[in-house]
Amino acid sequence: MLRIGIFFLLLIPAQLYAAQLPQLVDLHGFFDLRGGTRLQNDNYQRDTSLLEARLQLDYSHQFETSTLQLRGDFVADDIADDQGIDLENGDGFFDLREANLLFSPTDYSDVKVGRQILTWGTGDLLFINDLFPKDWQSFFIGRDEEYLKAPSDAILVSLFPEWATIDLALTPRFDSDRYLSGERLSYWNPNRGRIAGRDAVIDADQPDEWFKDYELALRLSKSIAAYEVALYAYRGFWKRPVGYDLNSRRAISPRLNSYGASLRGPLQGGIYNLEIGFYDSRDDRDGDDPLQPNSEMRYLVGYERELARELTAGAQFYVEQLLNYDNYRSSLPTEQPARDEYRQVLTLRLTKLLLQQTLTLSLFSYWSPSDQDYYLRPNLRYKLTDNWLLTTGGNLFGGSDAHTFFAQLEDNSNVYAGLRYSF
Repeated sequence: MLRIGIFFLLLIPAQLYAAQLPQLVDLHGFFDLRGGTRLQNDNYQRDTSLLEARLQLDYSHQFETSTLQLRGDFVADDIADDQGIDLENGDGFFDLREANLLFSPTDYSDVKVGRQILTWGTGDLLFINDLFPKDWQSFFIGRDEEYLKAPSDAILVSLFPEWATIDLALTPRFDSDRYLSGERLSYWNPNRGRIAGRDAVIDADQPDEWFKDYELALRLSKSIAAYEVALYAYRGFWKRPVGYDLNSRRAISPRLNSYGASLRGPLQGGIYNLEIGFYDSRDDRDGDDPLQPNSEMRYLVGYERELARELTAGAQFYVEQLLNYDNYRSSLPTEQPARDEYRQVLTLRLTKLLLQQTLTLSLFSYWSPSDQDYYLRPNLRYKLTDNWLLTTGGNLFGGSDAHTFFAQLEDNSNVYAGLRYSF
């Protein structure tokens, strides 16, 4: 708590200079103070779910033939046990979000090299063909939604022939999700058959050899009339440690290929989207190895439109189909709960603007009829001035069975509030 107070006191004189910074150099950013608490007792975590002060600095410089982009966060985090910098996990007092150089070697190509935020696909907080890293810990504890996207250390090449746009992203060394490890959020531990947290922090054996454990993602996209069409391919690894290695006795991220497509376009005064993906689990294509994940098909359909003045709604239906299901069931240890062959998730987003668009009320909800669990994300954002923003919200989880994805997080249900000054 002391380091939060010291950090916040340092922000007060810094605010006096913040308004002048953009005039001196092309520097922008924000100060953010944010705290949250759990709504129920968790034997494996602190009652405080979030308590941090954050200073983000965003700098860009346009050279004659290229653009430099730098963005990083200085963080005073009262929850973290270790304050040492870990740029892969985003831990410590500094989190490097972007550090890249963009240039155009030809009139029909762009190249971006370095740390960058990559995203594609059509889902709203649901991801099929977007296999770039996510920060699920930030998402579930109440940090701003932008922190769901974790950075990639990659080379992005974009080509613009007349017939399509081609994006090719090479990550020389695997960038995993910042997944539920037990350090901040409790989770279902299948080895212990119960909810675990700081008593069983996951120490995964992740692929980490440069240019051997690489990821390669490809997107071909084109606008046809009012419709956006895209094809995707990926070669890499499961983004979370969903496998297990008997030799090291540690969780691992097995090898993965994926192939998919998406379509987005207008419909009845709104926008619809369709997306599909095949996850080829290269280490268990027959689905009979209980230590490795089966291959899957994933499907998504969504629709968004304005219901009334400054009131919008968006709904999605998402399905995960576990392939080779009979082999999966026969190989599963008797004491381990089985996944459904078809996991279904419905989402609903409602957004209302009030007070001349200075107040935003929103609710994003997940509900799985197959798992019988749910996740609610209410949020209020009030723009006090052009620079000051007040936000408050919650992450509310529940369900029937502790081993399902959202139900495992029930003891992590929390509310939070934050105050941000942007410059």
